Amino acid sequence: MLQPMRVPAEGLPDRVTIYEVGPRDGLQNEPAIVPLEVKAELVARLAAAGLTTIETTSFVHPRWVPQLADAEELLRRVEKAPGVRYPVLVPNERGLDRALALGVTDIAIFGSATETFARRNLNRGLDESVEMFAPVVARARDNGLRVRAYLSMCFGDPWEGPVPIAQVVGNGRRLLDLGCEQLSLGDTIGVGTPGHVTALLAAFAAAGVGPERLAVHFHDTYGQALANTLSALRAGVTVVDASAGGIGGCPYAKSATGNLATEDLVWMLSGLGIETGVDLASLAATSLWLAERLGRPSPSAVVRALSQELTEDEE
Repeated sequence: MLQPMRVPAEGLPDRVTIYEVGPRDGLQNEPAIVPLEVKAELVARLAAAGLTTIETTSFVHPRWVPQLADAEELLRRVEKAPGVRYPVLVPNERGLDRALALGVTDIAIFGSATETFARRNLNRGLDESVEMFAPVVARARDNGLRVRAYLSMCFGDPWEGPVPIAQVVGNGRRLLDLGCEQLSLGDTIGVGTPGHVTALLAAFAAAGVGPERLAVHFHDTYGQALANTLSALRAGVTVVDASAGGIGGCPYAKSATGNLATEDLVWMLSGLGIETGVDLASLAATSLWLAERLGRPSPSAVVRALSQELTEDEE
């Protein structure tokens, strides 16, 4: 079966936007440098499969993330498809300068819900990181760019343990108050559970931040990513981050395994009758193609399940 049976459920959105993070968050932790031409073809294949938001790369210093040292060259090589957004991650004003020079229209900043991870990831504390982001967001908005914020460690931190919900909401509000249009709530080490997701989103709503300003970003470390996503959808969230083939992790948190696989997400959403605009067979074929180039099987359950049918179709 290349598609699930569609059985809609009440209380869910009619359509979900998938924020594809494979080319950036997915590849950033790969031990071997992925060739530039593979990255460019991956982005093109994802757009052809119907994904309309594809986070393409990051302007983090190459010393910290060597995999993305070719950011400028990649952005010059990618042929922009009509109606597709190609956001990039920027850590500071220097990164913003690089993005502006290449005509980028969408950027993302990346904050933390905990002090320890902020210092390990950004080499500065929470207050200092917000001070660093403020001019980035202001200048980006002045130049007409869309700005998204990531908030890491929203459900648990490997150094600090459980993260209080009020702390997550407070730090998320600080990023939104800078002028970010959207806040992506990250379960960086994959310890969240559905009830926790529901409680966190309710707390944001009580603080005046509705689901229309939020996205969710789940890792599947404990197999909870799809269940957590369903809880978020029931709370009104309609933007979900995912990575083609389930690749990815976090170079600063060793317990962070792969992202929610885009194919697994599309299978679930399709079965619920929720539109995404994504062609599942095309997407799964892309992840099989990428897995061959990475030299290992795809972590995605759906890609593995469809692999034989897709291979037979090619033959």
